[in-house]
Amino acid sequence: MDYHDYIWDLGGTLLDNYGLSTKAFLSALAEFGISAASQDVYDKLKESTAAAVSYYAPDIPEFLKIYKQTETKFLENPILFKGAKEVLEKIVACGGRNFLVSHRNNQVLTILEKTGIDFLFTEVVTSNNGFARKPNPESMLYLKDKYNITKGLVIGDREIDIEAGRAAGFATMLVDGSQSLIEIVT
Repeated sequence: MDYHDYIWDLGGTLLDNYGLSTKAFLSALAEFGISAASQDVYDKLKESTAAAVSYYAPDIPEFLKIYKQTETKFLENPILFKGAKEVLEKIVACGGRNFLVSHRNNQVLTILEKTGIDFLFTEVVTSNNGFARKPNPESMLYLKDKYNITKGLVIGDREIDIEAGRAAGFATMLVDGSQSLIEIVT
């Protein structure tokens, strides 16, 4: 391992959630009589939830609330990408540390517990911590300072993860669900 500390994104990086989020979004759209192609919604959600909402339901103020409620139900059975737990375990076994930075609220803690990986993180930063959203590096600078991280790697599935990591002075790695985390991290 070339790094000691790994700062992970959750959704789309460790958690295979975009398929579930897309189904929840389509379900919420259907409640308002709106239909859309699954792949198009998936692509917009990868950009951001705000981008998807502004594109598909810009004039429906209650849409985001309905979508988030539906998504929470869909995420009651979260699914990790193949190899995610094994990579996190290997990092800890080799004396490294895992951190997580997510835009989601403390729902993340429940997701980590349900997937059985919560104990593998030194600290988890969620929106409840009050930091600016990525690509702002504020949350990563907080971890860097608090834990004196000098050999860190930020791993995420979107450019905002990479931008935040680089702005905080970390090496970065952009991944997608078709890559094996075991092969690219170890």
